[in-house]
Amino acid sequence: MVKKIAVIGAGVVGLSTAMNIIDSIPFVSVTVIADKFNTETTSDGAGGLFRPNYNTTPGIPKEEMMQWCKDSLAHYTRLLSSSEANKCGVSFMTGFLFGQKPLDDFASLVSYTFQNLSSEQITKMNFNYKYGAQVTTLVAECRRYLPWLMSKFQEKGGHVLKHTLKSLEELVGHFDIVVNCTGLGSKYLLPDESVYAVKGQLIQVEAPWIKHFYYFEDDPPAYIIPCADRVALGGIRLKDDYTTHIDPEVSKGIWERCTSRIPSLKNAKVLWEWAGLRPHRIPLRIEKEEMNFPKGQLKVVHNYGHGANGVTLSWGTAVCATKLVKEFVLTNSNLESKL
Repeated sequence: MVKKIAVIGAGVVGLSTAMNIIDSIPFVSVTVIADKFNTETTSDGAGGLFRPNYNTTPGIPKEEMMQWCKDSLAHYTRLLSSSEANKCGVSFMTGFLFGQKPLDDFASLVSYTFQNLSSEQITKMNFNYKYGAQVTTLVAECRRYLPWLMSKFQEKGGHVLKHTLKSLEELVGHFDIVVNCTGLGSKYLLPDESVYAVKGQLIQVEAPWIKHFYYFEDDPPAYIIPCADRVALGGIRLKDDYTTHIDPEVSKGIWERCTSRIPSLKNAKVLWEWAGLRPHRIPLRIEKEEMNFPKGQLKVVHNYGHGANGVTLSWGTAVCATKLVKEFVLTNSNLESKL
């Protein structure tokens, strides 16, 4: 019997999870249900730099997060080595990390290359930081990556439904398993009061001479990330700020921080700006739950709370969530021999 599975949410976490399920589990019908897609999602505004930072994901065992990072990196590397590389928005990226405190060594374990810079090398680059590193990693440009993921999901027979859910109870009797990838929406849908917003804001500019990324670990941080046809300037982290408008004062601060470090950006043309709410939870939630409603019981797998690490962790946590879906599928199922 075909199992009907719904994945709620069409950001990078939701689409990654839907793809993993449809690729890994036979005899399932997968439907992505969301009220926002592509440019409407928080994922669309992500800088997209694969930059694992263990310190920004508290409450998760380091070995577990390491596995998620490795699974995500392996996925992106497969894309970079495939014929889809020119379509999916993923590309190799070399750049620099700088800080006044020792850099988080976690990134060195899940980057293609990571080389610490000497104080003399940092000085030669005209930066006033105690610590620095040259890193080869990748960038996943979600404005291209999300539509690509969606097209692949649909090519494999996946279904899509645009709908605003007011309660998971609406899905009782319609789906055998529901995977909750609603991010900040989980705060209201479940509800889960441990989910909170951290506002982010970016300025997208035209600066084709910028070929490397720069990440300055200050408070607030400054980062410059080149994409295919633009350069993203950030950033800001405003906890419990639920406003989604462009704040001119925040933009002014981002511009000043980025142009003071890379002066040539003063000549860059501003293309557009973006503000969005990162869905944080301590810890990030990946677990099974059997939820009881007046209409009946619903088997749910939760996968949300990634905060600013959505692009970095999305495929790895999707692999983990898919394993939990399999456990539900195998319960009283004759599919065990086929999985």
